[in-house]
Amino acid sequence: MLDIRFIEDNIELVKDITLRKGYDVNVDHLIEMVRSRRKYIFNLDNLRSERNRKSKEVSRLKRAGEDAGRIIEDVRRIGSDIKALEEKVGELENNIAEIAFKIPNIPHFSVPEGNDEDENLEIRRWGKPPEFDFKYRPHWEIGEMLGILDFKRASKIAGSMFAVYTGLGARLERALLNFFLDMNVKRGYKEIFCPYLVNRDSITGTGQLPHLEDDMYHLDNPDYFLIPTAEVSVTSLHKDETFSEEDLPIYYASYSACFRKEAGAHGRETRGLMRMHQFNKVELVKFTTQETSYDELEGLVSDAEALLQALELPYRVTKLCIGELSFAAAMCYDLEVWIPSEGRYREVSSCSNFEEFQARRLRIRYKPKGGRQSKFVHTLNGSGLALSRTLLAILENFQQEDGSVILPKALVPYMDGLKKIG
Repeated sequence: MLDIRFIEDNIELVKDITLRKGYDVNVDHLIEMVRSRRKYIFNLDNLRSERNRKSKEVSRLKRAGEDAGRIIEDVRRIGSDIKALEEKVGELENNIAEIAFKIPNIPHFSVPEGNDEDENLEIRRWGKPPEFDFKYRPHWEIGEMLGILDFKRASKIAGSMFAVYTGLGARLERALLNFFLDMNVKRGYKEIFCPYLVNRDSITGTGQLPHLEDDMYHLDNPDYFLIPTAEVSVTSLHKDETFSEEDLPIYYASYSACFRKEAGAHGRETRGLMRMHQFNKVELVKFTTQETSYDELEGLVSDAEALLQALELPYRVTKLCIGELSFAAAMCYDLEVWIPSEGRYREVSSCSNFEEFQARRLRIRYKPKGGRQSKFVHTLNGSGLALSRTLLAILENFQQEDGSVILPKALVPYMDGLKKIG
């Protein structure tokens, strides 16, 4: 969440960004409540001072053997007034927090202007999309022909937008998972495995709630959510903790299954592996100082790119415009892999800097060198990578005319020397 003082000092900016990111929040009402709370706090402080003064007078009168009855009644009356004001302040604080948690993060000054994906800024491309001299197939046809993907049986057990990986398909998914974890650990990330179920405070802390609750899989009793990404578990791992500056940066790489309703998906995107209710992903998470987070973001992007380059998959990097930024992100780069069946690049990793937005919600701080006042850490995350989209990109980019698929050289050791499927 944003600092309330920042919101109060930048009302028009906050209102503008909130609308441009696509959220409807009554910022003016929030400010009214903040100022009312300030008045109540001022009155509370005065009443507490008066009660302390009169309590001392009661003690003095009693020591002198004088009647303190009238002043005792004043102390009781003041106590009742204090209690009533404290209840009003508590109610206001709850209402302030409820609205403040709905206000998105402010973009970094370098984020491009724009409202949709057509206005994202392309930064660079790597690799060349394949040119086929035969009629190429979409990945779901390739997978079914090779007997490595089964969507029909998946629909029998779970419904649409699920997949069963069979034989070499399951093995390829596992190979990608191990390859991603091994590569990321070699680049300095600590492997970690966290719960798939998290409490409301955790998923609110990373910014998915309250606005995405309808897109989450939710258990009513207890009040748990299935994670949409390991970002939630890993970032929440350190809530209510304070680091020393010497402890930072911290890098984590975490595999998890991810669960999303994808309620808005329709048409061609619901076929195959492009949009799934359940999919696997390796997530990269960083905790950094405020001064180093944007250098760390560039490093995060580079680490994700290294995976695509090792797999010889053509991709491009784009910087998202304001209208495309997520609720919690201050800046985001998308890595988009080439998908031949669609004739375009599609996201396989999003690398974001949330600055102190998540840390403020989760109360994660660090103590700067020299013993100065603690600060909120900056949190970053990115996919390293999404397995299903990487797998489909391999099937489509390396397909052969006879229906077989050549495997990237980097995966051959993870497939026990197998160089081709089919």
